[in-house]
Amino acid sequence: MAFTMLFCAKLFRYFYRTLAFLVAAQGALAMDISVREPQLLGNDEGYALVADFNINFNSRLEEALNKGVVLYFTLDFELHKSRWYWLDEQVARKSRTFQFSYHALTRQYRLSTGALHQTFASQEDALRTLSRVRNWQVIEKGALKPEQTYLAGLRMYLDLAKMPKTFQVGALSNKDWNLSSDWHRWRFAPAEATPAVSPAPLPPASEGGGSVPVSGTSQPAAGEVK
Repeated sequence: MAFTMLFCAKLFRYFYRTLAFLVAAQGALAMDISVREPQLLGNDEGYALVADFNINFNSRLEEALNKGVVLYFTLDFELHKSRWYWLDEQVARKSRTFQFSYHALTRQYRLSTGALHQTFASQEDALRTLSRVRNWQVIEKGALKPEQTYLAGLRMYLDLAKMPKTFQVGALSNKDWNLSSDWHRWRFAPAEATPAVSPAPLPPASEGGGSVPVSGTSQPAAGEVK
């Protein structure tokens, strides 16, 4: 009985991963966001994520943004531990959403996440910052075993569920609004993790824009999002 359950579990995992691979291969052909060189860096609090994205921002989204529509981009991170006898165990899962908006009165673009925001003079600068994730704390200290190897996953997508209902109806059937990456997965061994490098001190914010400090959190440098 135990052998049969073990065999069924392994068979289910095989078909699940095969199906996920085929879906990923098909989705990659129409991918508008891609993940580049994600890393987990060790620090005093656990592990922080560093990653870059390629974001193909199309003209439909640009038009909506300049008309005052707020766009929501969500980052999802997850970490699993492989188990030979059953489905993989989820060790960590984190999500973070960025609000991307344009203010016609000041002619500035704005990125916000939680209580932190940055303003930019151009759309290109804002997208450059959105595409660079730095020092995002995703794993707590003591959550991982040094001798264990884990499977990490990361993705970014335009989160239509957070937009007004009037936009959701038309956006779901329009490929210009289906902006997302596939899950990017890589193996991670805590024993081989690179230590995080402390960021250099930042110059004072310029007049007319910049980051707003958050208590207990350092400000991101230009071109970086924490």
